[in-house]
Parts: sequence; C-alpha cells; structure tokens
Amino acid sequence: MLDRAGNGSAVGEAAAHQPSTIAAGAWNVDQRQSSAQSSPQPSPWRRLGHALGIAPADLAAASARCRTNGTSIAAELIAAQAITEEGFCRALAQMLDLPFLERVEPALIVMRRAVRFEALAKAGDLPPVFYYSHEVPLLLIAPINASLADLVRMIEGKSELRHRMRIVTPTRLRRAIQARSQASLMREAVCGLADAAPSMSARTVLAGRQGFVLGLATAGLLTFAALDFGLLATILHVGGSLAFLACVLLRVAAAMSAKPLKLARFDSADPGRLPIYSVLVALRNEAEIVPELLVALGKLDWPRAKLEIKLICESDDPATRAALAAHELHPCVEVLVVPAGNPRTKPKALAFALPQCKGEFVVLYDAEDRPHPMQLREAWDRFSRSDGDLACLQAPLVISRSRALLPRLFALEYAALFRGLLPRLAAWKALIPLGGTSNHFRRDALEAVGGWDPYNVTEDADLGLRLTRCGYRIGMITRPTHEAAPADYETWLPQRTRWFKGWMQTWLVHMRAPRELMRDLGLRNFVLMQILFAGMVVSALAHVFFVVTIIALATILLLNGNMPTHHAAILALDIFNVAAGYAAFLVLGRRALAPSERPGFWKVAIATPLYWLALSHGAWRAVWHLIRRPHHWEKTPHPPTRKLVRRETTIEFQTAASAAANGPLNAAAGLPSGSPR
Repeated sequence: MLDRAGNGSAVGEAAAHQPSTIAAGAWNVDQRQSSAQSSPQPSPWRRLGHALGIAPADLAAASARCRTNGTSIAAELIAAQAITEEGFCRALAQMLDLPFLERVEPALIVMRRAVRFEALAKAGDLPPVFYYSHEVPLLLIAPINASLADLVRMIEGKSELRHRMRIVTPTRLRRAIQARSQASLMREAVCGLADAAPSMSARTVLAGRQGFVLGLATAGLLTFAALDFGLLATILHVGGSLAFLACVLLRVAAAMSAKPLKLARFDSADPGRLPIYSVLVALRNEAEIVPELLVALGKLDWPRAKLEIKLICESDDPATRAALAAHELHPCVEVLVVPAGNPRTKPKALAFALPQCKGEFVVLYDAEDRPHPMQLREAWDRFSRSDGDLACLQAPLVISRSRALLPRLFALEYAALFRGLLPRLAAWKALIPLGGTSNHFRRDALEAVGGWDPYNVTEDADLGLRLTRCGYRIGMITRPTHEAAPADYETWLPQRTRWFKGWMQTWLVHMRAPRELMRDLGLRNFVLMQILFAGMVVSALAHVFFVVTIIALATILLLNGNMPTHHAAILALDIFNVAAGYAAFLVLGRRALAPSERPGFWKVAIATPLYWLALSHGAWRAVWHLIRRPHHWEKTPHPPTRKLVRRETTIEFQTAASAAANGPLNAAAGLPSGSPR
C-alpha cells in the first residue's frame, strides 16, 4: 500500500519515477518549444490570446521576444505583466478542457527527495507531479514554457490521461514542493558541508590536534614569561613585526598598480545565449530598507523572463516579511522563508536558497546594496569568454560619500581593498578572499566546492579560499556596487569583530592539515593565505602593543635621556612598523581614489592612527567572541538612506521589469543611451 509520502513500497517508488518517463516523451516540449517559436502566432495562441484579452500586436511582440530570448510566449507575457500566471493557467485549462486545481496539499505530492530537489533547481517548467487526492491519483502539470500545439497533441484522444490530468500554476506547485522539502532543505543547509567535508567546516572551531598544540603553546608561553618576560616580549615583538612587514609589503605591491575605478567596455550579448541568472538577497530585520532594495534590484539589466530574484527572510522576522508583502512584487521575485534554527547566520540562509535556484549563474547582494545596472551583463561577458576554471567574479564595493569621518575612513579602506589589493591578486591569478556581497558564481563550481559554510561568519573569505584549493580561479569586474558605511562606532565595531572572528575561523579550518593545504594551494598562495588571514589579524592584535610600547619607551627616553640598547632597538622597530603600516595603507588608498574623492584626504590621514586602534579593539573583541560565541552573527543594521513611498517603489520596479522584457533597461535605470557597455 502506498503511503502519502511516496516511500511506503515499490509501488510508491515507481509512481515517484513515472513523471520522468512522461518527460522523456510528450513532456519534453518545454525544452524544444518548437511550435512556440516556429511562427509569430501559433493557432492555439490565437484562441488563448482572445480568451486572455491580449491584442494581436502585443501577442506578436511577445512572440518576437520569445524567439530573441529563447523563452516562450507565456513567459514573456508574464514577465512583461501583460497577463498573470494564474490567468494564463486558467485560460489554458479552459482551452484544453482540463480541470484547474486551486489548492495543492504538500503531503499528497508523490516525489522522492532527489526528484524534488531536481525539480526546484530545474530551468523551465516543473516536471509533471503525481498527486494522490482523495478521489483518484492525479497528474499535475504547470506548463508555462511548453508549446501549446504540443500540449494539445499530447492529450488529444487520451481520455484516461485527460481524466487524471490537472492544470496548476507553477508558483502553487513550486510552493507545495518547497513545503514538502522544507526539512530536507534545512538539513542540507545546516549539515551539507559538514557531512560531506568535515575538515572544511567551521562547525568545530578547533580540531583535536589544534587544541592540543594551542594548549601546549599557551603553557610554554606562560612558563617562558615566568622565566624571562623581557626576552619573551622581544620575541613576540619580532613576530608581530614580521606580520606587520608582510602586510606592508603586500600593500606596497598593490599600490604599484592601484588606480581609480574605470568601467570596462564589453560587447552586447545575443539575448538568446543569455542564461538564467539567480539573484540572492538574505534579509533579516531589514523592513525599513525594503523599498530601496526593490528599486535597486529593479534597475538590473537582464531579461526578466531569464531572471529570478530570491529574497530570503527568517521565519521569526515578521516585520521584513510584512514589508515585502506590502509591495506588489514582479513575477520574477520570490520570497523564501528560512525556518528558525541555529546557526543564525547569513550563509545558512544562502545555503537554504541555493538548491531552490534555477540559474546557471548566481549572484548575492546585501539589503543595502545598489549594484550597477549593467553588472550582470559585464559578469556574463567575462564568464562567456573564459574557461570553466573561472568560478567567481567579484564586483568592487564603493562606499557612498559622507562628510562624517568614520565613513570616510571606511571608504578609503574599501577603495584600497577593491581597487588596489584584490585587482592585484586577480592579476597574479592568486588567492582572493571574497567580499561579502556582489559575488557572481558559476552555479556548478559553487556546488562542487560545497557552497557556503553556515558556521563561518565570513563565509565569503572561506569560499574564496575553498574555490582556490579546488583549482578554480576568481576574477574581478569593474561595475561596482554602492553601499553605505556604518554611520557610528557602535555599528562599525560589531561588524569588524565579526570579520576578524571569521578570518580566524577560516585560518583555523584550513590550517588543520597544513601540508595538504600547501599541496592544494601551491607555495605562493600558501604564503599569501598566511598574510591575508593570519598576518592581518596578528597585525591588528599587535598594533595596540606597538603604540603602547612606543609611548612607554619614548616617555622613559624623555625622562632619563637614554635607555638600554635593546630598548632603543625595540622603540625603533615599533616606530618603523607603525609608520610603514600607516604609510602603506594611506598610499594604497589614495592611489585608488578618484580625484573627486580626494578632497579632505588630510583629515583621513590624521585620523588613521585612531582608526587602527579601533581595528585593534575589534580584533581583540573577536578573539573573545571566538572563544565564547564562535558562530554568533552580529547583525549590521542598515537604515534607509532616503524616503520612498510604496507607490514609487512598485512603479519603478515594475517599469524596469517591463523595459527588460522588451529590451535594454537603460531608460528605466536612468542610464544615458550611450553608456559604456
């Protein structure tokens, strides 16, 4: 006897597989779409268009777009919002003389877990689904991309098939499959990487051997301090100085090629070759910024029939979900709700959403991001001209201008990183620690390395390292994403603490087997990894001691007029470290700034020592958090930057969407027609 879960007997297994048999025959219409693209207005579409009230000219335009974009007439009409998904499916059911199913109960779906996951990630139409209603076993179809002529032929003269077949909207069927798969999706998000590759997961902070070495080192340092504290201090100073020097040299190398941002040119792509692009945005307590987010996403230049946007909310965040529900979202936008559960991190939300994406390429943004409208186009151009080993492209992050000192320091730091250091590493084809947003991925490469680690609070840097270890390459594009800097120290400090804690996590995870890491990365990338992760953290931790030592020894020198030679050597070394560190940071940042960004640079330079002391505060706070709360995600609040009313947001998003369905988005995005592409 078959149970409702479809896993009670061999009969259930056969039923769960049967739709794929149909897909091999009559149901491959969503792949070929032969009739839909062979003539401007196929005969069934004349009847359906009349039933839907679509003017012949609009139908002809949609038919032309579907041939250009390689989609279907229905998909183009829905993307342009000429019709609704439900209206189309009801009219189709009426034309085919098939019942329309209003409600789909997730428990009555008969699909194995693997088949459900495959269906959620499948481009085009969902496969036919067996559904055990209270009457007779049914076959549910949700045809949007299918050829109408082939659908007619498929059921013609097949009374038994017609009796059991029901039309349902893709959204309704998809939500039922998602609900049926929620527990499996959640387990995969939380445990997928840890189960598949435990050595790559930050679920365990310290491996057994690492804990033993750390305990042994701590005992040794305490013993050494008791025997000769002065010698120990000198050795630690030298160690910190070497980390400082390594970071200085890396910044100097980056400064040699750093330059202001300049948009690269690229050729227009054939719309028929454009793949489905998935945009992921993780939202948590972001109700206030939802209007701005919708405006920004609405400006992205990509055919709406080939774009899907996943807005990922938490189940215990009703305010954000209500803010999204207050807007009439475009059909390409889907709100995903992550069930409550630990760890409460952004990468867990992304890992939950990834199996539900259809896109061949995936990009992630933060709630406050304002990506350049042509960013997806530039990324696709780079991917299409590169080998499969190019797994990820990082867009530069640009901080919006502000008169306040802390945001200006933050902006200089971002300019140094995204216009200086990361492009230099990309030119070397070296390891790149990704930024936390505007990462464009090849979907297959992202899945091949295990996706995001839900336990790592800098999942971006960890993923960049994992991609490099697996033989993939990371590059840079030029079209930026604008975002706002933390407005005050109370906002800045938790964010920086999380970053330092995540870099420590990443270093500890990948250093569990140093020889294996060196074999995977090669010597050059292994050294770079030590500088980028351990070196930057140690430099921040040591900086405050360098400053305190300088002040203490300088005071002794002023009071006594002289000091022991080794004290003088330490003073000189610390002054050199601090001065070289500040200079390298400022030179790299200034070279990366555009001339319009440089006025008032002297204020930033004067405040740099205080900013670096703040970095030390964040680093030491991160050490404490790594011990006490290793997987805690300190959320950065994102207040709105301007006032928008609901009507303006909805209209702008929908206007942009309609423009993309009919051609380039430049007009809706506010770009001049001659903008560089």
